[in-house]
Amino acid sequence: MTAATSLIPGLDEIIAHGDPSRRAEAAHRIAELFFEGAGKLRPSHVELFDGLLIDLVPFTETIARAELAERLSFLANAPRTLVGQLARENEILVAAPILRRSPVLEEGVLLEIAQLKGQGHLLAMSERPKLSSDLTDVIVRRGDRNVVRRAAGNAGAVFSDRGYSELIKRSGRDGLLTLVVGQRADLSDPQLKDLLAGSLDVVRRRLLDVVKPERHAAITQAMIELAGLDEPVQGKRDFAPAQRAILALHAAGELNEAALFAFAKKHRYEEAIAALAAMSGVKIATLDRLISGDRYDPILIIGKKLGLEWATVRALILMRLGPNRIVAPEDIESSRVNFARLMPSTAERVVGFWMARQLAV
Repeated sequence: MTAATSLIPGLDEIIAHGDPSRRAEAAHRIAELFFEGAGKLRPSHVELFDGLLIDLVPFTETIARAELAERLSFLANAPRTLVGQLARENEILVAAPILRRSPVLEEGVLLEIAQLKGQGHLLAMSERPKLSSDLTDVIVRRGDRNVVRRAAGNAGAVFSDRGYSELIKRSGRDGLLTLVVGQRADLSDPQLKDLLAGSLDVVRRRLLDVVKPERHAAITQAMIELAGLDEPVQGKRDFAPAQRAILALHAAGELNEAALFAFAKKHRYEEAIAALAAMSGVKIATLDRLISGDRYDPILIIGKKLGLEWATVRALILMRLGPNRIVAPEDIESSRVNFARLMPSTAERVVGFWMARQLAV
């Protein structure tokens, strides 16, 4: 370290007893000396710079430390202790460049920071070129919505089964996260099915628009299985033709509320139930049993869950009664009021209960 001591006379005294301004100036000059020769320095020389800078850098201004962190973040031979020190700073302006890309930041340090620091640190970390499954476990558990979306969209991130389970759980409350997770190349078909099971039909259809073409078949198959469109339905009604019609509509991208409304208006019960099944993930047999009962409530609940307009819900109620039944206006008005008052969160919980029951059967 002859060069440093000759460049800065009295360096040892400055480190030990110098005032903050002298230490900051020394840190700047030593850092510049390091960058000038960084490409040629041996590991032992880097360690010497490391030992000097970790005592001096804390006395520099925030902007100076941020600039230093930015420059160090690109170097494969950056001083390791100093890099770890900068990464642990509470000031995100300083820590972020190191957390985003520094190749010398060790896994143990990253895990420590992920477990202790705030959302800004997690967000920066989620942009690293590679993220281990141990690290993403912590990020998914502690991260807020923006952090988790960023990590899920990182092609270099690896997720454990536990991490994916948590991602899928959170996707049920975040349509954008569903779209991000659904596009991951490492998402297995069973995980894709779990992801779609908790999502709205509009999100499922949007996912078909944004994924690569080779993923379409897996998404379509998962939706068919979720709706029970690939299973024979036992009972008095023959749903097989309706299942085929709905599969064709779905394949053409034409399965939507307008199609459902048309089925209900024409009293095409089997097609309407099969459409509701495909759009909600509730099996045909379950919906048939619920909707053919004595109450309108299941129609109100599934309608609220899917975000249907009242006109469509009303058409479904009239369809359920049949073309020859006259409904009292007060009954329809009562249903409209109940539908308006029904909270989407309540409908989500009830439909979730239906789906859990059908899985248990």
